[in-house]
Amino acid sequence: PIVETVAVKRNGAAQLLSRLDGELPPPSRGPAPGADLHQEVNRLLREAVSVPRRTAAIDDALDRWLLHPVWGLVTLAVVMFLMFQAVFSWAEPLMELIESSVGALGAWVGATLPEGLLNSLLVDGIIAGAGSVLVFLPQILFLFFFILLLEESGYLPRAAFLLDKMMVGAGLTGRSFIPLLSSFACAVPGIMATRTIQDPRDRLTTILVAPLMTCSARLPVYTLLIGAFIPDQTVLGIFNLQGVTLFVLYVAGILSALAVAWVMKLLRRDTTEHSLLLELPSYRIPHLRDVALGLAERARIFLARVGGIILALTVLIWFLSSFPSPPEGATGPAIEYSFAGRIGEILQTVFAPIGFNWQISIALVPGMAAREVAVGALATVYALSAEDEETASTLLTPLIAAQWPLATAFSLLAWFIFAPQCLSTLAVIRRETGSWKVVALAAGYLFGLAYLASFITYHVTRMLT
Repeated sequence: PIVETVAVKRNGAAQLLSRLDGELPPPSRGPAPGADLHQEVNRLLREAVSVPRRTAAIDDALDRWLLHPVWGLVTLAVVMFLMFQAVFSWAEPLMELIESSVGALGAWVGATLPEGLLNSLLVDGIIAGAGSVLVFLPQILFLFFFILLLEESGYLPRAAFLLDKMMVGAGLTGRSFIPLLSSFACAVPGIMATRTIQDPRDRLTTILVAPLMTCSARLPVYTLLIGAFIPDQTVLGIFNLQGVTLFVLYVAGILSALAVAWVMKLLRRDTTEHSLLLELPSYRIPHLRDVALGLAERARIFLARVGGIILALTVLIWFLSSFPSPPEGATGPAIEYSFAGRIGEILQTVFAPIGFNWQISIALVPGMAAREVAVGALATVYALSAEDEETASTLLTPLIAAQWPLATAFSLLAWFIFAPQCLSTLAVIRRETGSWKVVALAAGYLFGLAYLASFITYHVTRMLT
């Protein structure tokens, strides 16, 4: 018996469940012994399935352009470029609204409560820290909006097919494209999505390079530094320079992943290639309800992180930055005498060759739990290290623009392209591979690349500027 059902619709599975709960008929006889299974499947398809001619004609017409070896790649590059332009440009008004609201809330709380630890905890810790991360929610939602549109339209599998030849040359297959694209949102589901890759060698390579894809948690760091050091001006009359910079950072992550996969291909013993077999669904207009549900889920996850781990780590940074109190006769900012100041001074000896000051060094530690926490940690540290209230209330972007050299900003961007600043990613690598050796390999080569890239970026920028 055949039961028509669409699982994603309300009550779409009710009829199927009712049949399963009832008495099922005995299974029908299968194909005769010795019959070819593929022929039997084709016979059933001819009897039961009809493909609308108009849909097939539209698919073929679009595929002639979108799967073309030249124009298809050009189209893909244009789509990705415009996507990142929109992420930076469209989100700006909403980000300014959140930023002004957070600033107003901090000023009101600071003026209402008497001076003391509670005032500092709320204003410098919770509001300054969590608020500085919350401001990037519009950009993350716009990024997911475009990814969901591409997925719903049926374009993503075609992009995988289109890039298969390029990815095979780098030691991957087109089947790695979907997990790597998922890693633009977060490396954790991207690594879990590698379960669809049957070959263990290709799956392991994809797992190891997935953290190099620019996940949404990097967006707050990138946006902070781009907003502080890259002019907000138009290029060629239509393109936003800050959006172009963001696109370049994403491309750097993609090229790095392909380069690492190519090196792994050279080092491995098995040099056989694997062909790609992939279903290309029909093109369809995205269902706005499904897109809205996807965006709502992503917003819920992000807000849960802001209200959970990010808030907790921000409070921890505030505590480390506030205690112990400076001794009598101290002349510098109070934070220099705190636990955070002392830890930052120790870490600075390690990161000084790549241009990181002690504030950046201390922010990298909680940033290991989640990359975006680094922004909140910086906001907390700089709010508490200010010598007067006016500086403490200054927005983080103009503050670091005035205090950091350009070489330090570029070095930190290079660091976040490579560094595995995410314990969740390392944990899921351990779970998917069952090997601590793979975790150590991933963390070791990523931190090594991050330090090397930052070192080169910092000193080259200093020479040029």
